Amino acid sequence: SQIMKYRCVKLFFGCLAAVTCGMMYAVYLSTYHERKFWFSSRQDLERELTFQEGSGIYYYYYKHMLQAPSFERGVYELLRDNRTVSSQTINAVEQLSLYPELVTSLLYRLTGSQDVIEPVYFYIGVVFGLQAVYVTALFVSSWVMSGTWVAGMLAVAWYIINRPDTTKVDSAIPLRDNWALPYFSCQVAALTGFLSHGASAGTEMFCYLLMSVTTFTFLVVWECSHYVLFVQGLAVFLLDCFDLVPSRKVLTRKHVYLTSLLGAYMLQHQRYDLLSSPLLSLLIASLLARYFQVMASDFHLIPFLFLLVSCSHSPEHGGLGLSHNSRLTSVFRHNTENLFLEAKFGLNTTTDFVTNLLLCQEAFQTPSQDFFLRLTQASVLPFYVLVLLVCLLSTLQAIYKRLSGESIKTSKRLEDGHIGEQPEVIYHVFHTLLFGALAMVFEGLKYLWTPYVCMFTAFGVCSPELWMTVFKWLKLRSIHPVVLALILSTAVPTIIGFSLWREYFPRVLSELSELQEFYDPDSVELMNWIKTRVPAAAVFAGSPQLLALVKLCSGWPVTSLPIYSDVELLKRSENAYQVYAMRSAEDVYKLLSAHKATYVIVEETLCHEMTPMKGCRIKDLLDYSNGHVVYDKGEMYTFSKHGRFCQEIKMNYSPYINYFTRVFWNRSYHVYKVNSVISFQY
Repeated sequence: SQIMKYRCVKLFFGCLAAVTCGMMYAVYLSTYHERKFWFSSRQDLERELTFQEGSGIYYYYYKHMLQAPSFERGVYELLRDNRTVSSQTINAVEQLSLYPELVTSLLYRLTGSQDVIEPVYFYIGVVFGLQAVYVTALFVSSWVMSGTWVAGMLAVAWYIINRPDTTKVDSAIPLRDNWALPYFSCQVAALTGFLSHGASAGTEMFCYLLMSVTTFTFLVVWECSHYVLFVQGLAVFLLDCFDLVPSRKVLTRKHVYLTSLLGAYMLQHQRYDLLSSPLLSLLIASLLARYFQVMASDFHLIPFLFLLVSCSHSPEHGGLGLSHNSRLTSVFRHNTENLFLEAKFGLNTTTDFVTNLLLCQEAFQTPSQDFFLRLTQASVLPFYVLVLLVCLLSTLQAIYKRLSGESIKTSKRLEDGHIGEQPEVIYHVFHTLLFGALAMVFEGLKYLWTPYVCMFTAFGVCSPELWMTVFKWLKLRSIHPVVLALILSTAVPTIIGFSLWREYFPRVLSELSELQEFYDPDSVELMNWIKTRVPAAAVFAGSPQLLALVKLCSGWPVTSLPIYSDVELLKRSENAYQVYAMRSAEDVYKLLSAHKATYVIVEETLCHEMTPMKGCRIKDLLDYSNGHVVYDKGEMYTFSKHGRFCQEIKMNYSPYINYFTRVFWNRSYHVYKVNSVISFQY
């Protein structure tokens, strides 16, 4: 009875601490956002301009749903949207994964929030609330593995301190990953509890239900989610390969994956890329591998079957078929391989603008030294390496024992000192290794890896079992190892927490107290001019990121959108980008007219772009794809009988004035009307 009361009290205070950490983080984000943008004192137009990186298009559709006569009518208009992209009708819900906006707008209507809170505050409030769920789930994961909620508090502290490397919510609130990753974090927390040896039947059922809901939601919200789940599935697959977890739990996890894939496939209008996803290939391969392992008791069949089924699902081998953007996927895959050839042998193997544009995105670059320096200064990276090393070595010991035919105990005692025999710990070892390997190659994946670095490290330094494992290896005899493990699992996180509080707490307070200036008068002037001086039938061409703001602020149709999964929209963007190439006025005019553009916006920052990434400026990519640049022995030679369009058009001489008429300009933007009637002037 006393033990039960103690556990209930411990559970109560742990849950209270987890919820408090999440709520405080949401309040922190809201306060920081207000201080950064002076959000409450801005006009609606200026508020909308704070949605950066092309994310404003998502908020536009949220506004559209609220302005529709009814929710049903709004959904119908988004499914057959012919007012956004010129001369095209798109399924905006499918192409932009607008389910978060649909649900949020519905909640705004049903809760009667129209008289209580402005739409923009409701929208960003939901996102900040999800971030609170994110850190709460990290708290729970670390707590479940370590047995103490102190680990959860340390995980949240490291997450907040390393915020530039753990989340993109500061720079672009409506991005899909800001909506999706909190569900993934909840799913990981549920999987952690589900794999634990000491979980009761009720706990397992709760974790199963939570896994099912969050996996399905994660697949629906983010189009890249099935790739993330594929990597997670590999970690579970490795657990299954070495029989480190009961088979029934692995089968339950696969059932969750399959039902979630099927549900997302049906909800998202038969999204065929889910059927050709590597996740489905992995599930079928693992099921066949397990079947043949039981039938033949031959372990080496597993990798062969995995390769066989993966190939059978790939488009090159006549699998289940391609998704709607499969051409882009295959081209991107082919040219990614060429990029490695170019890096290794100095070969220029591709001139495709779309592929090079994608490869030049920041997310596809290798992490900078500053990233590792920030993690080291916050003390998380050194402790992470130590914790990972201990857990990995202990896991390898457990695998060796399992392959040698020894049984692994399901009941654990602290004095045993085998941290690597706990299934939830082994899963997180595989999880962090797989995502870490990807993060070392692609910087964009650090947002998937770094939060779990914080969580995993906090678990390790607060876990008596980890310290006991080290002492068992060292064969410590002078001091009772159990007592020392308990002391260190309390003292080390206390020292770390105190040092973090001393160094970073003043910085957090200064962030919240300092008023930052975010004001872009040129963009405000441009959007005001568009809203007041341009007819409603106008169609704008320009860079996709700018067009997203044009669509958000004015509602006028545009020629393209910042969507990188649709090859047709990417080709439209390439045509609009030709204003920064060395092309003739007639060529650019024909390209813009083909997309019914009536106005084109030229940005000074792109025309005179300066970037440290060699060859990744928009004008460099265009020159290379258009054949206007040749690289020979490290030297670049330019040849074209035409000057750069964005510079030549400012001279106001023929033939440019025959095709285009400047109607607006300021320091950052020049807007030209695409003449419907060509007047030849000399």
